[in-house]
Amino acid sequence: MLYLNIENLLEQKGKSKYWLVQALGSNYTVINNMIENRTTGMNFDTIEKLCKLLECTPNDLFIIE
Repeated sequence: MLYLNIENLLEQKGKSKYWLVQALGSNYTVINNMIENRTTGMNFDTIEKLCKLLECTPNDLFIIE
């Protein structure tokens, strides 16, 4: 199964969910769904924005278990 590693990346960067909501121009429900792995799809623009904001690569953003 594929999981998003957003919560760990935020913690490593010392950033909050609120910061990510503001930086992405999204809403808390969307970000929380990503963190809780309730998201069923993402577009490439969102993946790119997350990688830039969290200073990571897609390999860091996703975990396969």
